[in-house]
Amino acid sequence: MVSLPSETGPDLDDAETDRLFRALADATRRDIVRRTLVVEQSISRLADTYAMSFAAVGKHVGVLAEAGLVSKHVSGRERLVRAEPTRIREVRGLLDRFVAIEAGRIARLDALLTEDETKGETETEEPRATARGVPGR
Repeated sequence: MVSLPSETGPDLDDAETDRLFRALADATRRDIVRRTLVVEQSISRLADTYAMSFAAVGKHVGVLAEAGLVSKHVSGRERLVRAEPTRIREVRGLLDRFVAIEAGRIARLDALLTEDETKGETETEEPRATARGVPGR
């Protein structure tokens, strides 16, 4: 397991991270999360939106629920789905850690380049001649 700095959010183990990204890897599931962030929706209503069966949409919702990205509950005869913003913030926190690692890498490279430029300027300077034409000491 690769250890990431944990300035933001809880640490997620590999299995949990895999579940999250597997759930978000599918365009339909990302759309379900987007729709249920706006308003809670029934699985039937979601199924009407896609060119797939109710059962297929139900499986997509199940994958999202297993990852904690949505929650399901029953209201009368309907099964309602709502996105879990806290979990989505955790995903963002994980991605922010990767961004921080990359930013640190770029900062280190920039510092090395600046150091090389500074060394290059001092090494290539010609000794200046004095009034007599002899390099100064």
